[in-house]
Order: sequence, then C-alpha cells, then structure tokens
Amino acid sequence: MSVAGSARFPWVPAYAVFEHYLVGLRRTWRAGVFSSFLLPVLTVLGFGVGVGAYIDQGVDGVRYLDWLVPGLIASTALQVTVGDSTWPVFSNFQWIKTYFAQGASPLRVCDIVAGHLAFVLFRVLTTIVAFLLVTGLFGALRSPWAVAALPVVALFGLAVAAPTFAYAASVPSDSWLAMLFRFAVIPMTLFAGVFFPVESLPEALRWLAYATPLWHAVDLCRAATLGVAPQWSIVGHLLYLAAWAVAGWLLAVRAFRRKLVV
Repeated sequence: MSVAGSARFPWVPAYAVFEHYLVGLRRTWRAGVFSSFLLPVLTVLGFGVGVGAYIDQGVDGVRYLDWLVPGLIASTALQVTVGDSTWPVFSNFQWIKTYFAQGASPLRVCDIVAGHLAFVLFRVLTTIVAFLLVTGLFGALRSPWAVAALPVVALFGLAVAAPTFAYAASVPSDSWLAMLFRFAVIPMTLFAGVFFPVESLPEALRWLAYATPLWHAVDLCRAATLGVAPQWSIVGHLLYLAAWAVAGWLLAVRAFRRKLVV
C-alpha cells in the first residue's frame, strides 16, 4: 500500500487503497488497453454489422447497429464490473490475503471496501470511454448526449459491484463465482434488452428483465446515445440503481467486517 497516497489525501483514507490497485495496474495496463479497444471492435463488427445486415428495418425505426450499441455499453460494463468484483475480492481474502494486511493498518473496513470499489469503477469507466470512442468511429452514436452514458455506467457499476463484493466475500469456494456468471450475468445479458426489445418476451420474463439493474442501465444508455426519451422515468431508473448500490454497500461492509474484524 502506498504511503504517498495517504500523505497526499490524508482526509480520504480509501485513496491509499485505490492507489494500491493503481500501482498494480501500471504493469498490466497495456494488455487492458488492447482488449478495451479490441472487444468493442469485434462486437460491433460481429453483432452490429454482421447480424444487423439481416435486419433491414432496424428496431423501432433505428438502424440495428445504433440500437445495439447502448446495450453493448451496459453489458460490457456489467462484465467488467463482475469480473473485477469476483475473483479479485475472493483472492484478497482466501489466497493473497491483501485485505488482512490492509485491515492490520489504521484503515477501517469501509475504507478498504470504498478504495477497491473506486478502482473497479475506474476500470469500468476507462473501458466504456474506449467503447464510446470505437463506436463513435463507426457512426453509431446518434446524439451528443452519448457522454451521459458515463455517469449512468458509473452508477450502474456501483449498483453491481457492491453486492458482488458482498457475494465474493461470503462464498466458501471460487466455484460459486463461476455460478454467478452462469446463472446471473449470462441470463441478464441475454434477456435484459441488450440484443432485442424486452417487449418481445413473454410477460413473466419481461418483468424479470425489468427487475434486473442491467435493463435500467440499457434503457438509460439507449436514451443517451439515440437522443430519445427512455421507456421508463429517468428519476425512477436512477433511484432503482441507487437502491441497489446502497443495499450492496451495506451488505459488502457487513461481509468484509465479518471476515476482518475479530
């Protein structure tokens, strides 16, 4: 953990934790930059251009590529968030014991959680900035309001990362992390309005899609990139995501405290 970070912002102890992960990122950022640009290019080419060529009429009068991109923005944020909130958190408890070293310092449990969450949000936002740049080159952003997708993704990332932190801190084995992808991330990605309108689903599945945080992020991102009104209330979307974030934060702090405080 960097002493410089705590000296620079002594009133924000969590910054020392955040800087700890930034130092580690210095060694791997090149591979991350490559994948951040390669993923959106391949996804846009495969789904937007490839599949979109067979959907002549588009969706709701919008070219399929333009309609798809905001869903891909939200789903990419979901995958990055869950990926950085599962095995890294689990390993910090079970394998490399980083959290215990941080807990032995003057840091509080909430500082440890907040610092790591801040790093996850940093990773998500940098990935989505790259995604927006690439899709912008393809002409898939129809409105300057597309930049509003960034604060939406930040809130969505927190709404997903915080409860995932709590989950990863509580499971007894890393096999439970793979189950999270299999039974939560993949179904959400397939049925929460990323690739096709939720309205085409049976009513029961439609309400399940509405209950996921991903659908709310997709609807807000789609409104931003297309420059249209969302299907649901903007305030309602934000409050719903904020509720997930607050509940997840409380659960994460509680789970971390059980592990770190004797």
